[in-house]
Amino acid sequence: MIFGRSERGKPPVEPVTLKILVAGGFGVGKTTLVGAVSEIRPLRTEEVLTEAGRPVDDTRGVEGKHTTTVAMDFGRITLREDLVLYLFGTPGQDRFWFLWDELATGALGAVVLADTRRLEDCFAAVDYFERRSIPFVVAVNCFEGAARYPAEDVRRALDLGHGVPVVLGDARERESAKEVLIEVVRHAGAYSAARRERVVT
Repeated sequence: MIFGRSERGKPPVEPVTLKILVAGGFGVGKTTLVGAVSEIRPLRTEEVLTEAGRPVDDTRGVEGKHTTTVAMDFGRITLREDLVLYLFGTPGQDRFWFLWDELATGALGAVVLADTRRLEDCFAAVDYFERRSIPFVVAVNCFEGAARYPAEDVRRALDLGHGVPVVLGDARERESAKEVLIEVVRHAGAYSAARRERVVT
């Protein structure tokens, strides 16, 4: 299928399509980021939080949250005429983690969204991508009223290697979310090149 635009007299460009995961803890802003940046109406699988889920859904710090993703969010963004990203937002609660392996299949890289008020909520996502050698970027979603920390402080708190980019941004703002995704593509390209070089040598 060809999505690219064409100029008069030139054949349409068939873009390279890449899959990016957007992961992180419950209520960190995954659905918001996908919706902010997607050029199509995003597919969402949100359900209302219920009393039955109260014992297992930790809403401390996100008391105003009334819905949760139960399968995935899906969006699309064209970065260039020849480059399209498909975005898959993962569910944040432990009980939906069985979906992650399916969503991660074929992924170029991932965004791990972090909230400095509940930084421990993103440990599991960091561990998941590290164990599977999927390149990822940590994006600190700067919530209003939350303390701001330098990227290096976040890196130390998460015990990240120096090769993992840490960026600060706002998941609600399209340009901010777009910059995060561009950083994922850059990092994944450098990560793949480094792995090829190790294999050759």
